[in-house]
Amino acid sequence: MKFKICFLFILATAPALLFSQKSKAPKPYFPPSGSWEERTPASMGVDAALLQEAVDFAIASESKASRNLKEAHYLSFGKEPFGDAVGPLKERGPATGMVIKNGYIIAKWGDPDRVDQTFSVAKSFLSTTVGLAYDKGMIRDVNDKVYPYIGPVIPYEPARMSLNKAESFEEPDVLELFSSEHNRKITWDHMLRQTSDWEGTLWGKPDWADRPPRDTEGWIGRERNEPGSFYKYNDTRVNLLALCILNVWRKPLPEVLKENIMDPIGASPTWRWLGYENSWIVLDGKPVQSVSGGSHWGGGMFINAYDQARFGYLTLRNGNWNGQQLISEKWLNMARTPTPVQTTYGFMNFFLNTEQKPLPSAPASAFYHLGAGANMVYVDQENDLVIVARWIDSSSMDGIVERVLKSVGK
Repeated sequence: MKFKICFLFILATAPALLFSQKSKAPKPYFPPSGSWEERTPASMGVDAALLQEAVDFAIASESKASRNLKEAHYLSFGKEPFGDAVGPLKERGPATGMVIKNGYIIAKWGDPDRVDQTFSVAKSFLSTTVGLAYDKGMIRDVNDKVYPYIGPVIPYEPARMSLNKAESFEEPDVLELFSSEHNRKITWDHMLRQTSDWEGTLWGKPDWADRPPRDTEGWIGRERNEPGSFYKYNDTRVNLLALCILNVWRKPLPEVLKENIMDPIGASPTWRWLGYENSWIVLDGKPVQSVSGGSHWGGGMFINAYDQARFGYLTLRNGNWNGQQLISEKWLNMARTPTPVQTTYGFMNFFLNTEQKPLPSAPASAFYHLGAGANMVYVDQENDLVIVARWIDSSSMDGIVERVLKSVGK
């Protein structure tokens, strides 16, 4: 009788066990440090000819701007008020990129080992350092006002020691970043979403001088928008966020990023995150450089395409790298939540494909880390896909995505 009961139990549960085994998804592949497995498109169920069309299109879509980034700067951002570069600019390479499907490289082009500036993709690394502080409880709530977290900021200016003290008598010795009534309303969320409308000058760059409107009457002394009510992409305020989170961590942000993100994901030792020649402060008795959140005036993140792809792949896997949760899913969910006044933007620099408006060929759930150049790290969780495309005309972004998706049968 016992044997009969056991036999019937096995018969009843066997289909469920078999289904469970069949439905169990394979463990995702994570590239070890120093290598990344490449597979043929065919082995991944991808149409090789259509994928090659995507690669050819990306190469043909190389930006027409000069590869000499100093020259390119002074023909664009450098024409703005106070537009002089104050950080290094490096000559760039050719159109470059790669396609990662299910974690494996199935296509690459250009010079993916080359270390180049990535412009505003650096903002995604910057917001990640804020997320790490949030995960550790160093920032209690993104809706907290920023000013209670920030102590006096002392610029490191050795050249001032040789000046006549009477000549610099009127100049402040301490940066008061949130002294105005307007600035004291600003929260971390406002800064992350570029909706703060912070007023002031940082590292010699007034907030109004970045991407100013044609009408010069609105440059100085305009009425401020209530924080959270107005979106404006503005690198002075991005650099302010970098300075603020530096003061929370009390150590250089490149160290924070290296220890908590880049080393664990196996990034190369070649990336560099730089600030400006004048963006130094005295922090706990030591000179520390505050980094740039982009390369608008030089500096920023210098990185190769493989390391860009590793970071994109980390965000594809919801902050988990081979079983280790490097940044919380809660933070990344917030980062991918639209900014109410700019529905295609989350935390910097998570660009969202809301209603498929920016990238009509991609799923609405896709997002991408984007910088000038254009530099795009496209992340598509529905199709387990990461695309890195560097130095392309921004108008070709959807064309590249469309062709890659066709090759994978989507």
